[in-house]
Parts: sequence; C-alpha cells; structure tokens
Amino acid sequence: MKNLETYQTFYFVGIGGIGMSALARYFNASGKKVLGYDKTNTKLTQNLINEGIDIVFEDLIDEKITSLQKKDTLVIYTPAIKTLGILDYFNQNQFEVLKRAKVLGLITENTDCIAVAGTHGKTTTSTLVSHLCKEADLPFSCFLGGISENFKSNFLYNGSTYSVVEADEYDRSFLNLSPDWAVVTSTDADHLDIYGDKSHIEEGFRQFAALVPDDKKLFVRKGVEIGRGHQTYAVNEPADYYSDNLRMDHDKIYFDFHTPTETIKDFVWEIPGIHNVENATVALAILHNLGADFDTLKKAIANFKGIKRRYTKHIYQNGKIYIDDYAHHPTEINAVVGSIRTFYPDKKLLVVFQPHLFSRTRDFADGFAESLSKADELILLDIYPARELQENFEGITSSWLLEKVNLEKKEVSVLSDAFEKIKEKDFDILLTVGAGNIDTLYDPICEWIENLS
Repeated sequence: MKNLETYQTFYFVGIGGIGMSALARYFNASGKKVLGYDKTNTKLTQNLINEGIDIVFEDLIDEKITSLQKKDTLVIYTPAIKTLGILDYFNQNQFEVLKRAKVLGLITENTDCIAVAGTHGKTTTSTLVSHLCKEADLPFSCFLGGISENFKSNFLYNGSTYSVVEADEYDRSFLNLSPDWAVVTSTDADHLDIYGDKSHIEEGFRQFAALVPDDKKLFVRKGVEIGRGHQTYAVNEPADYYSDNLRMDHDKIYFDFHTPTETIKDFVWEIPGIHNVENATVALAILHNLGADFDTLKKAIANFKGIKRRYTKHIYQNGKIYIDDYAHHPTEINAVVGSIRTFYPDKKLLVVFQPHLFSRTRDFADGFAESLSKADELILLDIYPARELQENFEGITSSWLLEKVNLEKKEVSVLSDAFEKIKEKDFDILLTVGAGNIDTLYDPICEWIENLS
C-alpha cells in the first residue's frame, strides 16, 4: 500500500460513524478532498457537510464516484457495513479499500500514540487526555469516540508529535494501532458476537497491551489482569497512581492525587461518579509522565466539560432534571443510575432505555434487568438493531427483556411514541439512555421540560 500522504482523495463508506467522522475530519483538515456515504442524515453528518465534506445518503453509483481515479483515491469503510453497492463498485474496480482501524493504525505509526482501551471508560478517558494535552499545549491530534464538550468535535489538530486515540476492541480493531503509551480501563465481557466469551475478550486486551514497547508505559486499572508489566491506577486504594479523600460539594467532587513520589491535594472535578474519578486519575498519570505541571493540570481538570451524551445533565427552574447518556452495557447503566442515586437519593427517576443490538441484549439480559430495576419507572424502547438482523435472534425482543425487570411501573414503546408517553409520566429526574437513535428525543425533551410551568 502507498503512503497515506500520496492519496489526494478519501472516500468514506459509513462516514457518519463517530470513529469514521474523526478520520474524515483529519484528512479534510489536512487539505485532502473528502467525500462519503451514509444511510442516515444526522447532526454529525450535517456538521461534516458544513465543514466542506461532500456526503450522499443513497446507495447510488453517481458521477462523483465514477470520476474518481483509483491511483489517488483511498476508500475507507466501517465493518458495521456488510453489503453496499458503493462498496462493491470500489472493490470490483480495484480501488485501495481499507478498514477504518487500519487507516487509524497507519496514522499512529508516525506519532507517539497514546491509546486508551477498555470496555468502559475509554471515551471519557481519551477525551480527557486530549483536553489535558490541549491545556498543556502539547503538539497532538486526537481521534475520539464521542463529541468533546470543550472542543465541540471528536477531532482536534494541535500538532502531530502525539496522537490520542480511542482504542476500540470491536472487531479487534485496536490490534491495528501502534501505541507508545496505553491505558486499559476494564476488560468486562462485551462484543460476544465477535469474541465468543469473556476469556477471548481478555486475550484480545492482552494482545493489545503487548503492542506497547517495553521502554514506554502501560497503565492498567488495579485488579485487571493484563499479563505483562504495567503501572496501576485506582481510586480509594493504594496503587502506582491513585486518588483518594473524595468529597462532594454542590455537584463538584474534590480529590487528592498520588504519584509514586508525591501527593497533590484538592483537584476539583465536575463529572459525577467514582468511575469517572478513575478516568481522571489515569489521565493525570499520563500527563504527569509527559511532563505537564500540576498547576496546569488542576486548572484543566476543573474546566473539563465532559462529552456529549455522557451524563449530559440539565437542571430546570421548574425543578425537573434531565440526563442523557450513551450507556449501553449493564455496568455502564449501573454507573449512571448509581451517580444519580448518590446525588439525588430521594427523587423519582424515570428511565427510558433503548437496547443496542439483539446479541448484546441476549448476552446480558439478566444484567440489564438488574440495572433497569433500579429505576422508579421504565419505558423500554424496541431494540436498535445496528448491524444485526432480527430474524437471526428469534425471541429476543424488548418485551422479553421487560419481563425480567423487577418493577411495577414498566412498559415497552416504539421510539416514535416515546415522547408522548414521557409527557404523561410523573417524575423528578428523566434519564434517556442507549447508543442507538434514542438521541433524536433529546431536543424535543429539552424544549418541553424548559416550557413546563
């Protein structure tokens, strides 16, 4: 394959994906011609169009495609797309066609790559590392799996010495990377459609960890077995790097941070949940090793605004609270609901959850049922299929999952009816949660609650 720099045109098949769009923004910022296809026009694709990227939403071979020259065009696709006429055209006409993960891996070969892996926490941690790098004015580019509230994007170019990437375990994509520094936040079972069982996903993370050179650093959440030398991090227990003395005051968390040789007191952090203090701890550990001073890091931690759809919270004058989150695994839902119960123990919680993938719903049904039972009332949306076909998962439905949930007030709804159902409910806090297209409820809900008397 030629060097990436030799290509003048980049065509993205599935450009609206969060990882794909970050790459598209990278090449667009580099002055290349970028165009692509996606099946759905979303806020993200509209933002890409506004940035000068040409996107189509129909699977048609038009003149924009037939006029492309294979010698200077690289086609990048997401494994979430299985069959598509446009992709078939490029393959049949012998264009260079690469998976997203392979292209990201090629970019990381030419930088000092900071790669954040884990079944939970990788988006928050990689976004925070990027924010700290920006505040410390390090020369870096980042490729994130969420939209940073500070950057208003999932990509930022601030130089090319370092790259910060979210290391995705799906389809074993992270094994394409060339990490110089790496984090493993967790190795819980997930993506069993790819790995089969927990032992194989743990083996995948061990293979990822083995990619880090011996003279660089690997940071691993204390208690996670990774099979090679590393430094540990934790909260409320000793580790190579750890945080303790957590105090809450008016929705802010205060904590002390310990390195192997010193203690820095009174960091201020607005992102709720002990799991997020863990994410902050390892981000601080990395930046400390990159030479950033703690005065800068304290200010940066304090002004970190988080990630869109990661505990996005609105408090209204009428007393209602609305929280929107991307959680789509039982452990993640437990963390979100746990944070809500910690800050607001006596308030009535309505949860609207959209399961993501039939396979994940099947594999973790009991865990989902247990986490959703912690609500006061539940509206369970139909399963968002993403890349899967329902006929391959007979009997796996939201009604089947609902039966397992231990709540008196619970019901199933299609997405199109959900907003009207929400307006009929009595709640103090509304939580919408899931990784599919449940985010289409966000703007109508915000406007409705804002206008309640």
